[in-house]
Amino acid sequence: MSRGARLFRAAVFSILFLTAAPLLAAEGEGGIFSPLGWLLRWINTLILFGVPTYLLWKRAPAFFRSRAERIAESIGQSARAREEAEKRQREAEQKLASLDQEAAELRAAAGKEGAAEGERIRALAREEAARVERAAQAEIEAAERAARLELKAIAARLAVASAESLIRKQLTPDRDAVLFRAFVDGLRRSAN
Repeated sequence: MSRGARLFRAAVFSILFLTAAPLLAAEGEGGIFSPLGWLLRWINTLILFGVPTYLLWKRAPAFFRSRAERIAESIGQSARAREEAEKRQREAEQKLASLDQEAAELRAAAGKEGAAEGERIRALAREEAARVERAAQAEIEAAERAARLELKAIAARLAVASAESLIRKQLTPDRDAVLFRAFVDGLRRSAN
């Protein structure tokens, strides 16, 4: 058995004995107003108030000290938690600020990309218009060549028809005979 447990048992036994002593004295000769009764009353009062005061005096500082340490620890934890929360709040505010900046950067990049895409589309449209114009020009030139060839063919037909009509008008049977004789004479001379 530990020393503290023995002291506790001795204290309880003493308290019970001393609280019973005034009752025993009251049964005696002088009652509770005798000097022994007064002495026991004072002892009883000392026990009733002294023992708890002594125990409080002995145990209270350790209890209050441990309680103060727990409170200080809780305050320290609360301060650390508050600092951590403030740190997280600052980080969140920085993230929000960086999100605003990032959104502005994305908008600017999208604007630049949109302008570049617009310029690329305009360049493609210019190239396509130039290609269409070249194709149209080539088609016009081909149509012009075809028209010229057709015009030459028509002109040749008209010239042939005109020449034929002219020859028919100028070529009479007498003239035909003269030309035939001249041709034959030309062949005779060339054969010789």
